[in-house]
This record gives sequence, C-alpha cells and structure tokens, in this order.
Amino acid sequence: VQLQASGGGLVQAGGSLRLSCAASVRTFSRYAMGWFRQAPGKEREFVAAISWSGSSTYYADSVKGRFTISRDNAKNTVYLQMNSLKPEDTAVYFCAAALRISPTTNPTAYDYWGQGTQVTVSS
Repeated sequence: VQLQASGGGLVQAGGSLRLSCAASVRTFSRYAMGWFRQAPGKEREFVAAISWSGSSTYYADSVKGRFTISRDNAKNTVYLQMNSLKPEDTAVYFCAAALRISPTTNPTAYDYWGQGTQVTVSS
C-alpha cells in the first residue's frame, strides 16, 4: 500500500485548506484511515480518523469543530478539510492506513504511512 498526501501549503490564520491522501490499493475500503501531524521539535500527534465505511470518525480535541475527515472509497482517497486554521496547526501532516474496521487514535495500529505534506499557518 502506498499513500500519497497532497494539498498542504501556506495560509493565513483563519483560512482553510483541504488535504487529500490517495491510496494505491484495490481494497481501500477495508482500511480505517487517519491523519496525524508533527510540528518541529514535537512528537507526532493524532488529528483525525475515519472508519472503513466513513460512518465513524474521531477527532483530537484541538481540531474538533474545525477539521472534518471524509473518504471516497470509489476514488481510494481520504480528505481532511481544515477550516479556521491557527498558527499552532502548523506541522507536517501524515495520512495513515490501518487494516481494521473502526478508526483509532493509536499510531501503532496503523500499518502504512504517507510521506507527509507541509501545512504552514501564518499569524
């Protein structure tokens, strides 16, 4: 499984970005998907996760109400819509795939990781 994240960039505080993660796998719908991020000098942290069907989602408290995770199994793609961005959202964002039904916040449960896309929010 290969994951290709895209959509990062530079945006002003209060702005929006939509990240995409395309998976090269025929059985994409068997995978729960997640987004994590890592800021300079900090550990990687959970952002959002979605079940294989899209019916269940989890969010970190820091992004709840501002970020939305979704997926399109026909396109083998998961999305992260990020609104009301803050400077503290600046990080490299990674998508990950876990061969399981339910979403999880645990990074060790994910089997595959993408290469990351940089998000920079200016104040």
